[in-house]
Amino acid sequence: MSRLAATFKNLKQLNRTALIPFISAGDPYPEFTVPLMHGMVDAGVNVIELGVPFSDPMADGPIIQRASERALSHHVSLTKVLAMASEFRQTNQTTPLVLMGYLNPIEIMGYQIFADKAQQAGIDGVLTVDLPPEEAEECTAILKASNIDPIFLLAPNSHEDRVKKMNVIGSGYLYYVSLKGVTGAGHLNVTEVEKKLAMIRNNTSLPIGVGFGVKEASIAKEIAKVADAVVVGSALISKIEANLDNPNQAKQEIIILLTAMRKAMDS
Repeated sequence: MSRLAATFKNLKQLNRTALIPFISAGDPYPEFTVPLMHGMVDAGVNVIELGVPFSDPMADGPIIQRASERALSHHVSLTKVLAMASEFRQTNQTTPLVLMGYLNPIEIMGYQIFADKAQQAGIDGVLTVDLPPEEAEECTAILKASNIDPIFLLAPNSHEDRVKKMNVIGSGYLYYVSLKGVTGAGHLNVTEVEKKLAMIRNNTSLPIGVGFGVKEASIAKEIAKVADAVVVGSALISKIEANLDNPNQAKQEIIILLTAMRKAMDS
């Protein structure tokens, strides 16, 4: 059983919802990332989504775009992100790691080489924003052969046939994008999310994570009532951006927010 499958199974038995933070690897500088990952685990997160910096992050809003730019200014590449994962794995063998990013760096490295290196680095899942399931058969087959879960995004306008396709080709969990638009935008409507998740659950056996618009503990609590996982990204990265001259303060504020979310989700 994969780390992701085991994590969701254990949480379900405990009647708890996964808390999944997203951070851009290498933001604001490379040495900041791994200590932050360990701090987030201590705060009660269950899975970590590690963003691979990319020069044209079309699905991301300004906050995550600027995070990618800061990381790229330090020449943080896919290879360096995998090295960060390997460093994290030296002392943490249990928390699942998911790489989240775009297809171009993976294609440049080559699917098989990437899968081999990701497996060696202790990566458990890969979420490629711009790789739709209809075009993903080759990549997902290689990932699954390396015991890496291919994870896909669902949108508010996704139909039943698309969910069924992702249920077959994907694994680990499905990521439901609760808002139309880019990351960090808009206001999340929990009632609308609950309605959409009912349709999704009728067509998949995979756990469902909900992200985009999760900014505070109260929202995380409401999402936790209807989803298997709560994903938070821009709210964390905004704290890094607000404290570029004091990264330790950023780390402290991120841990405080995640601790509050974990407490609210468990209450």
